[in-house]
Amino acid sequence: MTSSLPNPVFITGATGFIGSHIARRYLADGHSVSALYRPQHGYGMLVDIADQITWHEGDILDIPSLEMAILPGMDVIHAAAIVSFVPKDRDRMEQINVEGTANVVNVCLHVGVRKLGYVSSVAALGRPVAKGEKSNEAIVIDEEQKWVDSPNNSVYAKTKYWAELEVWRGISEGLNAVMVNPSVVLGAGDWSRSSLQLIKYVYDEKPFYPAGLVNYVDVLDVTDALVRLMQSNTTAQRFILNGGTIPYRSLLEQIAAALNKRPPVMQIPPVLTRMLWPLEAVRAWMTGKAPLITRETARSASSHYQYNGQKIRQTLDFQYRPLSETLRRITDAFSPN
Repeated sequence: MTSSLPNPVFITGATGFIGSHIARRYLADGHSVSALYRPQHGYGMLVDIADQITWHEGDILDIPSLEMAILPGMDVIHAAAIVSFVPKDRDRMEQINVEGTANVVNVCLHVGVRKLGYVSSVAALGRPVAKGEKSNEAIVIDEEQKWVDSPNNSVYAKTKYWAELEVWRGISEGLNAVMVNPSVVLGAGDWSRSSLQLIKYVYDEKPFYPAGLVNYVDVLDVTDALVRLMQSNTTAQRFILNGGTIPYRSLLEQIAAALNKRPPVMQIPPVLTRMLWPLEAVRAWMTGKAPLITRETARSASSHYQYNGQKIRQTLDFQYRPLSETLRRITDAFSPN
């Protein structure tokens, strides 16, 4: 007899923003979910449903803890990563994002899992320097983009690219795996971290906005796409997840309207942004606090890249949620404290 129970799922990074949404989705679908956690960090965004998950103390740099948690035939979602654009975090990012991914891939291969789903990033595709770099014409990037060394590639981007190479290596050695590459992920979560700082920025009625474009995707779309890919026969492929591309000003204005706040009205010229980051680096060094602007975030905020997220539509007949729906859900959940 074959079991009718949904396949068990193990998730790394389950206490974080994307990972917690994935865990909730699998639980809602009736799967048994297990995950790693570190006692000093607690259950993160899953504290309210922690009793529904089987927890394994450890992390992705601790191979024995992975070997205890990853079982033959199960599905594995690897969402653990460090996102940072602060220079001092480089070594830690290389450890977690690259070495940690290699560890997960190796254990999955050794144990014999059913399928691995890796949460990568559009950053892993690289940001090539175009001939018209100083123009406002968008550079369109899709899944066929080949990595090229460029001053526009952040250290974070490099570590995610190297991490993808580990997954491709696993695939070449027989691992059944898929990857998703989300753009800026929007959803309800920790308003002091990552892309969600945009919500707090607008709530505080800051007056400035950057000149570049922002690519965005709903965290629920990321979750839906990955779960459906895991349930499909699709393997050895990666998928850009991008619901749309608009100017930063437009996104911030729509967030402001949803929050009933004044929108930013003053554009920061790219040249001024490039002048500010060295001063911010000095302030951070003197105060011991993380810089608000770095060389990498200054480049990113003024960039004109557009990510083509159509492949997932064609593969799964997938539909992205409209931005208005995403922002309404976010602002309804937003708590400034």
